[in-house]
Amino acid sequence: MDTIHIRGARPLRGTIPISGAKNAALPLMTAALLTDEALKLTNVPALTDVRSLSRLLGVLGSRVERVTGPNGDTLTISTPEITSTTAPYEIVSQFRASFWVLGPLVARCGTAKVSLPGGCAIGARPVDLYLKGLEKMGAEIDLVEGYVLASAPNGLKGAIIRSPIVSVGATHTLLMAATLADGETVLENAAREPEICDLANCLIAMGAKISGIGTSTLRIEGVERLHGATHQVIADRIEAGTYAIAAAMTGGDVTLEGASPETFDAALSVLRAAGAGVETGQGHVRIFRNGERLQATNVVTQVFPGFPTDLQAQFMALMTLAEGESEITETIFENRFMHVQELARFGADISLHGDKALVRGVGKLTAAPVMASDLRASAALIIAALAAEGETTINRVYHLDRGFERLETKLGACGAEIWRAKAQ
Repeated sequence: MDTIHIRGARPLRGTIPISGAKNAALPLMTAALLTDEALKLTNVPALTDVRSLSRLLGVLGSRVERVTGPNGDTLTISTPEITSTTAPYEIVSQFRASFWVLGPLVARCGTAKVSLPGGCAIGARPVDLYLKGLEKMGAEIDLVEGYVLASAPNGLKGAIIRSPIVSVGATHTLLMAATLADGETVLENAAREPEICDLANCLIAMGAKISGIGTSTLRIEGVERLHGATHQVIADRIEAGTYAIAAAMTGGDVTLEGASPETFDAALSVLRAAGAGVETGQGHVRIFRNGERLQATNVVTQVFPGFPTDLQAQFMALMTLAEGESEITETIFENRFMHVQELARFGADISLHGDKALVRGVGKLTAAPVMASDLRASAALIIAALAAEGETTINRVYHLDRGFERLETKLGACGAEIWRAKAQ
């Protein structure tokens, strides 16, 4: 198993190109199941989750062609016939987004057998919202031996579905399913994340009828069939936010090329409040620091357009060196503080109180061997290691490969001393 090594206490200076968004690419790939024509996706990041989903689509009958380019990969996904409606445990258990094939399979084939999902161990994240929504659209749902069995032999029907909480996964799933349902579906209290908007725009390019994009109410008028299209995956706001925090942490000056500042404005606002310099323009963001110590800043994670939970761990790493005490409240996932113990190994002073973490800034961090527990926790350890004195070894870095493309190359180009090694 690979490890990543970092000799810290070096400011990052330079330009980092931002890749296509993992959280947009995965539902877009899944949407290819809705049509018998080819869906061509550009700016797709080269990540293990993308490769795993490509394998799952192949099991279901898709042909996935990949062309590697300088600005992300191009995937052409063709599914003239769905040859299997079973998404097996050995693939779905690896990452949660693979469960989203449930909606397209039921919509197109009237039946699906999908394993309950896996992914990062950051909380329960139940799928009942997905299943209740499909039931409202006329599907019969059973749970058998760890699989969801969904059946709608006469097709899905339009319905009004109000979610009790905002769920990105449920919105993705029900949005895709509704495009081929009979009649109008209204999704109330829908997620508003940029990745939802990206999926909706792609579905419209495929012939879907969707209104209310970017709001909490989506209206979908079902159509008989969708056709092929070409669509560019949006920039990854979480990758951009992570590198922005890394630049602020090391006291550097980094330009994030290709970033869309409007998609992570809440994070940029918090960085400004902490004392980092932030300049934004069309398709780029500059983060810099004049050498003064950052100021402790409180954060509460919220659904979009609030501060994203996927940047909570990274921001906590930043606050370990800030002056004063900061309070970080996690409202999305109940178990997303597993990085706290590993940050403490660097010398961080953090105490937990239910859904809140109190971070007392320290004068310096010292390198230590650490272990990543999930994707975003991995990024937090990278950020801490970049600022720590000495050489840090980060174990279980396979989590990073699920969400960060060419991380060592991008950081290395900005002056970081970082390399990957095979564990002995």
